[in-house]
Amino acid sequence: MDQSIPWYIWCSVAAVTSAMIGTHWDIAWHRSIGRDSFWTPAHVAIYFCGVLAGLSCGFLILNTTFRKTKEAWKCSVSIWGFRGPLGAFIAAWGGLAMITSAPFDNWWHGAYGLDVKILSPPHVLLILGIIGVQLGALILILGEMNRAAGERRSKLMALFLYVGAVVLVMQLVLFMEHTFRSYMHGARFYRTLALSVPLVLAGLAHASGKRWAATTVAGLYTVILLGFLWILPLFPAEPKLGPVYREVKTFIPPEFPLAIVLPALAIDLVRRKMNDAGKWRQALAAGPAFLLVLVAAQWPLADLLLSPLARNAVLGSIYFDYNIPSTSYYVRHLYYPTESTPLEFWLNMGLALVFAVLSTRVGLGWGDWMRRIRR
Repeated sequence: MDQSIPWYIWCSVAAVTSAMIGTHWDIAWHRSIGRDSFWTPAHVAIYFCGVLAGLSCGFLILNTTFRKTKEAWKCSVSIWGFRGPLGAFIAAWGGLAMITSAPFDNWWHGAYGLDVKILSPPHVLLILGIIGVQLGALILILGEMNRAAGERRSKLMALFLYVGAVVLVMQLVLFMEHTFRSYMHGARFYRTLALSVPLVLAGLAHASGKRWAATTVAGLYTVILLGFLWILPLFPAEPKLGPVYREVKTFIPPEFPLAIVLPALAIDLVRRKMNDAGKWRQALAAGPAFLLVLVAAQWPLADLLLSPLARNAVLGSIYFDYNIPSTSYYVRHLYYPTESTPLEFWLNMGLALVFAVLSTRVGLGWGDWMRRIRR
């Protein structure tokens, strides 16, 4: 049996990696330089993802459609008269959306100014395109992985978990503005993570069937974020867009990774103990376990990150955007009160608990669907 990984799998992995690097590079560019032009290297890396995904998956679909080989057709679906793997159609659409967003984004900034908003209309289209490429890559890998066995399945499993970690990294980019260290003693922070992270971890773990899949994905997320934290400041940068409140000499990296490895381990342990239980029972156990362990791990880590001990290049509490004034809670290393009363805090923590259960349950359902993908 052929143990090699198909070329289009490697193209999809390269595409999601390029988008991840480009996105964090672009955010660092905005935080340290400002948006000075469209043709920054970070933008090129992001849109290379769309071009690579669109071209490779488009070629795969056309090749499958017109060559009409029995083996390829057996592993494909039909959409609008074209045939190809389901993941190829999703990734090709994502690539097209990303490419379309490029001139839209350039026009938007020309018409409305060089803003730094994450959720402007062209950015939303770009984000949807990136999500499409990521999901397409996951499904492309799953189609091969669920038909494979032995060493080939192990290789595909490793790629699946890596792409899953990239999905988690990119998902948390969307919530970056709500997860800074100054918010880590507020219930809104935990509510945000409870709504988003268990879905990805539970879904990927259930789809893979691997014993420590959630922990592996969270560990890869941690390594990736540490890489950005430690590598980006090695490169010089200077603000070019006002107002400038502080001197910046290097790229501003993302913060120290969130403490989600231990909560991910809690999900894996619950899955191992309750593997034969119903999905709701698993969610009712794994969701609260995730949230409780997250609070136990993140709460003291937040204290460390705001303390003088973290004001170094290793833990990263020395980096601030050029346009953040010195009066900011963030710059002063203080917690921002996201809730005004203890009652509001506990109500939001209660919502976080509910969200953790629902997010885990949706993730398990998504994992069930992914397990059935064969083409």
